Amino acid sequence: MILALDQGTTSSRAIAFDGNGVIRAVAQREYAQHYPQPGWVEHDPAEIWATQLAVTHEAIARAGVQARDIKAIGITNQRETTVVWERATGKAVHNAIVWQDRRTAAACDALKARGLEATITAKTGLLADAYFSGTKIAWILDQVPGARARAEAGELAFGTIDSWLIWNLTGCAVHATDVTNASRTLLFNINTGDWDEELLAWLKVPAKVLPEICASSGIVAETASGLFGARIPIAGIAGDQQAALFGQRCTKPSMAKNTYGTGCFMLMHTGAEVVQSQSRLLSTAACSTNNQKQYALEGSVFIGGAVVQWLRDGLGIIRTSADIEPLAAGVPDNGGVYLVPAFTGLGSPHWDPHARGVIMGLTRGSTAGHIARAALESIAYQTADVLNAMVKDSGIALSELRVDGGAARNNALMQYQADLLGLRVVRPQIQETTALGAAYLAGLGTGYWKTSEQLDAQWQVEKIFDPHMSRDQVNDLLAGWHKAVDRSKGWAE
Repeated sequence: MILALDQGTTSSRAIAFDGNGVIRAVAQREYAQHYPQPGWVEHDPAEIWATQLAVTHEAIARAGVQARDIKAIGITNQRETTVVWERATGKAVHNAIVWQDRRTAAACDALKARGLEATITAKTGLLADAYFSGTKIAWILDQVPGARARAEAGELAFGTIDSWLIWNLTGCAVHATDVTNASRTLLFNINTGDWDEELLAWLKVPAKVLPEICASSGIVAETASGLFGARIPIAGIAGDQQAALFGQRCTKPSMAKNTYGTGCFMLMHTGAEVVQSQSRLLSTAACSTNNQKQYALEGSVFIGGAVVQWLRDGLGIIRTSADIEPLAAGVPDNGGVYLVPAFTGLGSPHWDPHARGVIMGLTRGSTAGHIARAALESIAYQTADVLNAMVKDSGIALSELRVDGGAARNNALMQYQADLLGLRVVRPQIQETTALGAAYLAGLGTGYWKTSEQLDAQWQVEKIFDPHMSRDQVNDLLAGWHKAVDRSKGWAE
């Protein structure tokens, strides 16, 4: 079997796949979210490693195999989340700063004020935004006493979560990342395929902390002896969204997928050329299995499924996440209520770190059902904004959108999504496409699967959602949404 380690924003998972791409075992553990200040989000790196190690052992046991029967490990991960650790001890010097965290928004504003954003975008395909790793690294080095001097002396290492896992899986022997994760740091030049000295200087990140960049598919290292009972090749690495694009078999230009997770992330494959967005979308590296550069356009929605968690944990209007669907279905429409979940700013195509969440259109007749429905609909509205920008930038009209992630299981949401887009929405049989993509990369990297065509043949449709709503009705709904979005912008400036 192939084992995928799927280290996500709220949980660590391990999934065992057989040669047909069928899931044979799953193990999952949630871990704590830390919010030290408004707009700040942190994780404990030690807890991430502990939970990931535990579920790896659990998945192997549940699959009924030994470690020697695992032909390769593929790693996929929350991407921009930043860890800095001591090389000598393997201990993190600070909590991981999560991709959602906005503490470095002012540092990004300073880069823009210096007129650097256009060059940053040309080199990285990204924007000068707190979402990405570069300013997070600098913050840790400046705020932890002595950290900057130690980094410049080569005593500290930086990594996104894939690097942190590889370091621990190999017994502190290998410090590596892949091209897809590197492309999310603000430090990687997507045109040259390497770290960029000018970007390092601008963001004040010492080159000595950086990992080696490797391909997404191919043996990078083996797990340390004694960790699992046999040394297992680590042969696939990809950031979660690029892994999902690969798992959805969107490997040719114009194919697109949207993942409905904590956030929502839409990627459209653009082939061997970087498409520079005019709508403030991101150009990013896609997975490659033949050492040829591949790229994608990406739109990032910061709060997708997390809005449901907020209804559960923050407002307390539902007891479990599954309760939102019947509550939202209890009202015929949103009653004019719009919820903009800009809890950590707005992502694509707005990119406003100072936006904050709003609920608009409330009346005495508004109920918990209307708020629940508005929350669900906000996921579809944000996705529609991204797709419309993507089509505008690429000049390509999509024929379908492939979907995955937890919220993609919600039939009512997927139907509403198809209606808003005026486009067929396709849900595959295996919806764990992020983990599946990591497994595919690892399997191809070790010869477990011989060709990409084998993988294409395994992808199967579970359900198709065709649009039914009139465009006039869609336009009215979108007008209300955009009105609410405008109210949310700049609130925390």
